[in-house]
Amino acid sequence: MRDRLDGLWCDEDFADWYPRDGRPGLSPAQLATVCVLQFLLGLSDRQAAEAVRCRIDFKYSMAMELDDPGFHHSVLADFRDRLAEGDRADRLLDLALARLKEAGLVHERTTQRTDSTHVLAAVRDLTRLELITEAVRAALEEVAGTSPYLLDELVDEDWGRRYGRPVRLGKNPTKPKTRILATGNDAVRLLEHLYRHGADRTSGPRIQALRQIMLQNYHRDAVGHLRWRTAEKEGGPGLPSSSRAVVSPYDTSARYARHGHIISWKGFSARLLRISGWGRWVDSQAGDGEAAVDEVGSELDSA
Repeated sequence: MRDRLDGLWCDEDFADWYPRDGRPGLSPAQLATVCVLQFLLGLSDRQAAEAVRCRIDFKYSMAMELDDPGFHHSVLADFRDRLAEGDRADRLLDLALARLKEAGLVHERTTQRTDSTHVLAAVRDLTRLELITEAVRAALEEVAGTSPYLLDELVDEDWGRRYGRPVRLGKNPTKPKTRILATGNDAVRLLEHLYRHGADRTSGPRIQALRQIMLQNYHRDAVGHLRWRTAEKEGGPGLPSSSRAVVSPYDTSARYARHGHIISWKGFSARLLRISGWGRWVDSQAGDGEAAVDEVGSELDSA
């Protein structure tokens, strides 16, 4: 690429990265090239700066004189800070790809590969009853931190015992039906109490999470009584799908997911897309070959 292009970038490509006044600095095009070589070879900043001082291949790739002393390694960290601003990195990549294409080094032939992996959310694995109990506790803590006087008429000794510490009931708690009804009524009472004191009191993330968790776990019967939701096959009104159900009051974007019959988790799914383009290059000594340009994109979805 050095022989065909005289470098991937020129200093004019970085004109808006630096102020117009002040003493001249190092060539940003050379620093960008060093960053690429540093990444490819897995070098630290100190090792990359040492390679610029000592290695002929580094000097050749940056069109430096053999006796050029190079630069201090801290310059690379400053350059990366500038590179991380806005969409500068994408713009540099687009420039490099456009120049490689113009030089005939990259052609329009691509291969796409997709993959995904699970990412665990930093939340506890809760049963449905533990979830609603913890949601009430989280909402109480949020109100206590912002408007503690609102809890004076609401919280009593029984509430302190039920919600004073993180809930751990297990899969087979004692008197589950009593707990389900009591916790649901407490949640309704808390939400109604906050609404009476103004809609702004219910705008906190923990209060909103409690509302969502209540809707997915309870419903009103024909006479207006609060009832625990059950699956349709059990004669109930049905439960929300796992892609919609909140699994923690502390992270409402996390979801329950399953991969096959073995792997299940609560969190997210990281999806990766890799596009590989191949181009021909000619080496005066080694002959023809192929060079790859990879673009990797990723996104984090609710599981």
